[in-house]
Amino acid sequence: MSAMTNSNTYPGWHADRHGLTQLGRIVLDAHVFGLLPDDQDCSGWSLARMQELAQRVEREWDRHGHLPSRLPPDLRQRHREVYERAIEQARARGWDPELGDDD
Repeated sequence: MSAMTNSNTYPGWHADRHGLTQLGRIVLDAHVFGLLPDDQDCSGWSLARMQELAQRVEREWDRHGHLPSRLPPDLRQRHREVYERAIEQARARGWDPELGDDD
């Protein structure tokens, strides 16, 4: 499944191919930074709405040098938890970190 459906809407993190696509990571980062509640997976969001969320996430990362190691301890722990859970779920969906998104 591609990141955007034919109707130019995002299928949502849970329906995204493996959840670690570019748009999937935006959703995960929005969870890390508290921009979205944990149960919001952006299902049915338009490309414009996803771009707006991406800009908000980008602003948060700008504050922290775009590195998880530069996050304050609470956000660094949150990042670890969110991404460990996402990686576990992605592997269950068949994601292989050795393959690119097109493989």
